[in-house]
Amino acid sequence: MNPLSEIIRREIAASGAIPFARFMELALYCPQIGYYERKPDAVGRRGDFYTSVSVGTLFGEMLAFQFAEWLEKLAIGDCRLVVAEAGAHDGKLAADILRWLRVQRPQLYERLEYHILEPSPQRRQWQCETLVKFAPHVHWPDSQLSTLNHQLSGILFSNELLDAFPVHRLGWDALAGNWFEWGVAVAGDQFIWVKLSTSNLQPSTSGLESVLPDGYTIEVCPAAESWWREAAGALRCGKLVAIDYGLTADELFRPERSGGTLRAYHRHHASTDLLANPGEQDITAHVNFSAIQQAGEAAGLQTEGLISQPKFLTDIAAHIWKTPAAFGGTIAPESGGGGWTPAQTRQFQTLTHPQHLGRAFRVLVQSRSQ
Repeated sequence: MNPLSEIIRREIAASGAIPFARFMELALYCPQIGYYERKPDAVGRRGDFYTSVSVGTLFGEMLAFQFAEWLEKLAIGDCRLVVAEAGAHDGKLAADILRWLRVQRPQLYERLEYHILEPSPQRRQWQCETLVKFAPHVHWPDSQLSTLNHQLSGILFSNELLDAFPVHRLGWDALAGNWFEWGVAVAGDQFIWVKLSTSNLQPSTSGLESVLPDGYTIEVCPAAESWWREAAGALRCGKLVAIDYGLTADELFRPERSGGTLRAYHRHHASTDLLANPGEQDITAHVNFSAIQQAGEAAGLQTEGLISQPKFLTDIAAHIWKTPAAFGGTIAPESGGGGWTPAQTRQFQTLTHPQHLGRAFRVLVQSRSQ
């Protein structure tokens, strides 16, 4: 048993079986020893999984190009321009974005404040080390989103954040006709699944309960929806963007997903053994983008699009290919898209190909007008 396992065991011994959401919270975020607290190298070839950022710098550069266009439309007089990133992990994406803006949009860069919304002191330290060359443009505001109250003008975005919010795992009891919650208990030296009482959390099923098989499992994430509402409430004008892998509510209810979408990742291998070795493997679930979209709209935002990552990036690339100088002159005008460098081409293919990162990633863009 590792130290984190002992912490979880003691909590279960004191209070009984805990909801899986609590297990996931401790496994990922327990101070000092949770998975995301102790593994700055979890991403990439030497880590446990790949992200769009670990593919190379092109992802951040394309985001920077798009953000610059959005910010230039928002700019009024000499007002400050804000890009706020939530969940910046080790700061590499922020560095890619800021580096491109500094070189390609120096006037915009001089007016820019890059805010990182990061509750973890450990991750703040990693980010400070990565972004030291971009001071004083980078800030770690102490204010919580809920206190900003329509104060943020610019772009607030997250990349692979919502999928890491702790989720409640629900099961369908066909005989009783209700949903129950899966919890975690201890048996000997192992963590085991147990059924908790009937759950007050209800997934949006669109009346499908009558055809769901007994034991059908799905995840719900009130924490992600609450965070999105707070983010929407903080935005005075501009864009709220989520880049993540996920599904719509209708897509979550498919025969092939009868066991839910929760997965663990360790050294690039996916596993359904979610309770093994807490703190040593990543745990993640697909985002319910329908619920996130509805949360933003209820807070007054307008949905501009919920599209696949390949379409989002291809639309940006099409603009770049038409005006290569605007991206930095790395693309010959007469070559169309053929002017990518070999490294850029490989990165773009990995980011958009359905057998790579283009398969499950989606982009939600919502906005509030001035």
